[in-house]
Amino acid sequence: MQGKHLYEYAVIRVVPRVEREEFINVGIIMYSKREKFLKARYYINEKKLGLFSTELDIESLCANLKAFDKICSAAKDGGFIASLDITERFRWLTAVRSTSIQTSRSNMGFTDDLDATFDKLFEELVM
Repeated sequence: MQGKHLYEYAVIRVVPRVEREEFINVGIIMYSKREKFLKARYYINEKKLGLFSTELDIESLCANLKAFDKICSAAKDGGFIASLDITERFRWLTAVRSTSIQTSRSNMGFTDDLDATFDKLFEELVM
């Protein structure tokens, strides 16, 4: 498999009411250790979220999702987690949580093009 890149990804989910265990896929986070690749993208469909709950604070949700960007890019304003190495950041972002923003278990694959695979996963699983 020369030329193939091993990657892991997880789906970012919004769980409007944790006790109901219903969720909406809003993003993807993808990681490749060897290629030092860590990227997240999300899209909030307010109409779809409104069908699950009218009590969601969309501004707060957006602010919390922006933390994924800051941590992935190791931004200085991303806090302590953003200063960790790439593997620790991915593991922290995909750790099991019982909050309104969660991720799926991580999945693995091989690809020749990390960016193209990221875009494909985002379209298939979020849009």
